[in-house]
Amino acid sequence: MAATRNRWLLVTLAALAVPGETAPLGAQSIARVRVAENVRREPNGEVLARMEPGATMPVRGRQDRWLQVDLEGWVWARSLQATDQAGFDVVVSEAQGENLRETPSGNIMGRLGRGTFLEELERRPGWIRVRRTAWIWSASVVETSSTGGAVPSPSAPAAQTPTESGPPARRPGGFVSAGPAGASVLSAPGGDTLATTVGGADLQVVSREGNWARVRLEGWTWLPQRDSTATQAPTTEAVTPQALVQNPGGFRGRVVSWRLQFISLERAEKVRTDFFEGEPFLLTRFGGADGPFVYVAIPSDRVQEMEGLVPLERLQVTGRVRTGASSLTGTPIIDLASLERVRAPQ
Repeated sequence: MAATRNRWLLVTLAALAVPGETAPLGAQSIARVRVAENVRREPNGEVLARMEPGATMPVRGRQDRWLQVDLEGWVWARSLQATDQAGFDVVVSEAQGENLRETPSGNIMGRLGRGTFLEELERRPGWIRVRRTAWIWSASVVETSSTGGAVPSPSAPAAQTPTESGPPARRPGGFVSAGPAGASVLSAPGGDTLATTVGGADLQVVSREGNWARVRLEGWTWLPQRDSTATQAPTTEAVTPQALVQNPGGFRGRVVSWRLQFISLERAEKVRTDFFEGEPFLLTRFGGADGPFVYVAIPSDRVQEMEGLVPLERLQVTGRVRTGASSLTGTPIIDLASLERVRAPQ
């Protein structure tokens, strides 16, 4: 039975990674990035860099749906500082991070984050060749053997090449077409890839900020019920705002569910660079009047719903971490997924 296109989307969902053993590969393969994606210190760990489509990295091993890769390239020497921490030689010192290039002044492969530790391999005037072992989500790359043949991967859909450019076609009801090559859905602007739609899928646009569009997906995925006695993967509900502040980039894109106290509905000023100017958000506290502040970014189409909230009332909020510490105040920001008003006991 055909599904209604405007309501149901076929998506490739990124399943939660469960810790496991790293399996080395028999023959070396190459991972070619097909959609912009983060590389991390460990699976679901701290973000080290963001790689651009087309960048290639040798694959060292595999853990569940993650690939262990060699991150290697050239960095402008002035953006690095010598270090002897953790067995590395240099660390990225530039406040905004620095580009990783194929050759000195060559094509940009990605951008390294500030504080990323690296091994020094070679020096040329003004440039240093560096390397770092990292992890990348396998669905965001195309894996090939060192001889050029494809390496089957159950978690990585086949690469698709866009056949058209320009803005997506608008449809009635706020829908746009993902185009023949499909579209990558990220956890936040510049965040991790969560899903990839099929070509021609219709996406409902909730709000727009510049070239970014927040979209709503609705569909079905197969999730067999598990034995309640079976060992479950750890949830993110135990993650606190304090943990996010201590590791601002380490939990980006993770889902949390918190009991918060509503204070006010606000609009972001231009100085709040972690928001879009004018973006609505809730000012809340975690754990009551003495708890840390939390900002909850909300879609523009839900502002009217939030105007009915009463100051100091309790909310059960589920959202995705945008950043563990905003640049202006150091406050965690989460993007709203769902909200439930908690009624006081009678």
